[in-house]
Amino acid sequence: MTDSPIKTTRRGHVLEVTLDRPKANAIDLVTSRIMGEIFTDFRDDPDLRVALVTAAGDKFFCPGWDLKAAAEGDAVDGDYGKGGFGGLQELRGLNKPVIMAINGICCGGGLELALSGDILLAADHATFALPEIRSGTVADAASVKLPKRIPYHIAMEMLLTGRWIDAEEAARWGLINRVVPADQLMAEARKMADLIASGPPLVYAALKEIVREAEDMKFQDAMNKITKSQFETVERLYRSEDQKEGARAFAEKRDPVWKGR
Repeated sequence: MTDSPIKTTRRGHVLEVTLDRPKANAIDLVTSRIMGEIFTDFRDDPDLRVALVTAAGDKFFCPGWDLKAAAEGDAVDGDYGKGGFGGLQELRGLNKPVIMAINGICCGGGLELALSGDILLAADHATFALPEIRSGTVADAASVKLPKRIPYHIAMEMLLTGRWIDAEEAARWGLINRVVPADQLMAEARKMADLIASGPPLVYAALKEIVREAEDMKFQDAMNKITKSQFETVERLYRSEDQKEGARAFAEKRDPVWKGR
């Protein structure tokens, strides 16, 4: 659909997803449901290995919830669709890497969406904030995620004051991986996506499940679950053709050919 708020492009094993809702790329209920379908299809498509998420234009990545749509009847507790707000935050079983290419203002629910990514690259003019406090609203997902990603006192300052930070400060606190000149952002993000897409998808799946599930587990409990192959993705990996291919390629001093099975 040419008028869809979300544009997608398949490039080899990479799915590029572009939020395109002028003027600010805000997300309403309809857009969120479309994103949920797109990311669900990405999760379930065995030929896709990496998602690269960005936005149209050079001013806004995403300011989050569309307040104009809310004023016209979109309920804040409405049906966001699969995966919750933006399609990613609560999507179960997403065991594939997601790269965020943040090309501008990233705040509120847009920052919460960005935090759903595994690798975050930002243009040098990007800015970040959680301004919900100023409208008497809770940044719910950020309240859960942010204190685990950056120093607690910095996260609380952002949550309690709505203070804006620039890309350099975001990188300094570890909120993003690194800052990239704006005109190089997509090239750098695609380079990263291609690098990851060339790697072993079953290993990535195991890594994502382990990291996700181990977050609330004691270290030894998590290790016991790994060594006993009690993670579905780990069990699949250790019984796969790719596992044997990796060993063969090493012994034969060649690059492995990953098939994802």
